Amino acid sequence: MKKSTILYTVIPCYNESECLSKTTELLSQKIHDLISKKQISEKSRIVYIDDGSKDNTWSIIQKLGKNHPQIIGIKLSRNFGHQNALLAGLMYAKDHCDAAISMDADLQDDINAIDKFIEKFNNSAEIVYGVRSERKKDSSFKKHSALLFYKIMNKLGANTVYNHADYRLMSKRALEELSKFQEVNLFLRGIVPTIGLKTATVKYSRAERFAGESKYPLKKMINFAVDGITSFSIKPIRLIFLLGIIVSFISFIILCYAVIVKLIGQAVSGWTFTICSIWLLGGVQMIALGIIGEYIGKIYSEVKHRPRYTIEEISSSQ
Repeated sequence: MKKSTILYTVIPCYNESECLSKTTELLSQKIHDLISKKQISEKSRIVYIDDGSKDNTWSIIQKLGKNHPQIIGIKLSRNFGHQNALLAGLMYAKDHCDAAISMDADLQDDINAIDKFIEKFNNSAEIVYGVRSERKKDSSFKKHSALLFYKIMNKLGANTVYNHADYRLMSKRALEELSKFQEVNLFLRGIVPTIGLKTATVKYSRAERFAGESKYPLKKMINFAVDGITSFSIKPIRLIFLLGIIVSFISFIILCYAVIVKLIGQAVSGWTFTICSIWLLGGVQMIALGIIGEYIGKIYSEVKHRPRYTIEEISSSQ
């Protein structure tokens, strides 16, 4: 008889006090249903990672753990960011589970899709991606900016999965492979596809946030996109080189034109043209320096090789 899968559900939390009780209620019911159907083992657990929350998220996780033995709480020493908190939970789960599902605490990820994740896993998929079936509830700006982001990422060489965030299942083997990646600048949506094991997808409809505010306002979304692009491609650097060649070629043509005009005695005062040229070249140089600086900053972070997270406390009934 096939051994039941030990499933760990990993959920990073930052100021999620308004969501946790409802999330626990629905997710616990789903876990119990799957156990009763013998699709997963009784040793399956829900892992909440408190990523340095400023509200009472940790005290709620501790309280929930007393009432629900299957809940494990991990408290990080400070706010390390969503991706690092998620990695902390996955690395903890790696040593205890057969497979781990990562999801958000706000109930936007469809809990009922877990059944299909398990089914795909049992059919030998090592990584199962949760993929949004549509974006009808997104604003026009968010919908089109997301589409542009995925297109840019793929054009630049990053093998991302369209409409996939961090709702995925990873087998123990996949988690072991993930642990070998030592990047400080984490972009799991780009890293996981590079593992290269057998994958599958599950489509689901993403709901509205149950409570609280989004932890990804526009500024964070832009930073996240920049991190993703610069972590997986050096093509922006190459584009700067190409742009430099083009600008140099145009400048050479203009220089030849200026010399010819001067020699035939038809030189005109070109104040506007000169000013525009200076501003254009200045802008190009600033953009180039900014992109180069982004890469240098990442190198600076990587060579120091600081810990990606620090676990302060683990709350568990195990």
